[in-house]
Amino acid sequence: MNERSVTLRDVAKRAGVHPATASRALNEETRARGLVNSDTVARVMQAARELNYSPDPVARSLKTRRSHTVGVLIPDLTNPLFPPIIRGIEDRLAQSGYVALLGNTDNDPDREKLVLSGMRTRRVDGLVLATARRRYSVLSELNMGDLPIVLVNRVVEDRALPSVATDDAAGIAMAVTHLVSLGHTRIAHVAGPQELSTGAGRLSGFIMAMEAAGLEVGSESITYAENFSVAAGTKCCRELVAHKLHPTAIVAGNDMLAIGCYQALEESGLKCPADVSVVGFNDISFSSRLSPPLTSVRFPHYQVGIEVAQLILERIQAPTAPTKVLFLPPELVVRGSTAKVATP
Repeated sequence: MNERSVTLRDVAKRAGVHPATASRALNEETRARGLVNSDTVARVMQAARELNYSPDPVARSLKTRRSHTVGVLIPDLTNPLFPPIIRGIEDRLAQSGYVALLGNTDNDPDREKLVLSGMRTRRVDGLVLATARRRYSVLSELNMGDLPIVLVNRVVEDRALPSVATDDAAGIAMAVTHLVSLGHTRIAHVAGPQELSTGAGRLSGFIMAMEAAGLEVGSESITYAENFSVAAGTKCCRELVAHKLHPTAIVAGNDMLAIGCYQALEESGLKCPADVSVVGFNDISFSSRLSPPLTSVRFPHYQVGIEVAQLILERIQAPTAPTKVLFLPPELVVRGSTAKVATP
């Protein structure tokens, strides 16, 4: 039978059931509610596989008033943090018959509005946003509408939106504790953009961890990056090492900033970790292949994507359900970029 000519009736006939029963058996939502017994589901699924049956997305959309697509907005497609997260989102959505519509904003508010408008025009059933700033008027506008929203790697301060992120403060505390155990007391922080929850949360965690260790945090100990990029990390680290009491260790707001620190240290004739230890955050895929391999705070990127997709699917089904905010635990991966403080 030609693949294009296969219909739901063909599947039902092969499985020996009514077309309405076949439809319910192929629908993940009705299966989840137990509206079709497991034996019938197995028979219908087997028939669909044998006939290479694929539901007509247009017909299904007209019937259910859903497009079975989810818009996913990310700020920077070149950031290695996002591909494994997106993979997790796509894999979980696919299990429920949904696909992700990806949009890259390049941290440009105008482009962000354009991409959002395009996704709404295409009638996505929900939105996953990795671009949310702490003061983000677009969020308020979206949240007032009927479109389900979940944040990924971002959290709004009032916890009013479903989110999946890692515990930034706990991860930074691990980094500071590790450096203190190596004898470091002059520890600096290259902070991420403070308009982003990740930048602000990690800075707050750094200050708390330093105070808990009995260490002073002076104005010369913190520099602020314009964005989470290698170039921004290089610029910030230059400022730190130019100070007469330059740090013996640096905790960077993410791995890209940490790589920028590597470049600035090399320019200054300083060696990592002999002169300055460096810790990153995110443990992106090639952190272990840097020279020296980067000590970094890891969190499960793929699992974050899975959890985000699960949350958006739940919001699509029950938009008024209680808001969930999930924090996945971080861990510190110690590699060659940190060492005991050098003897003066």
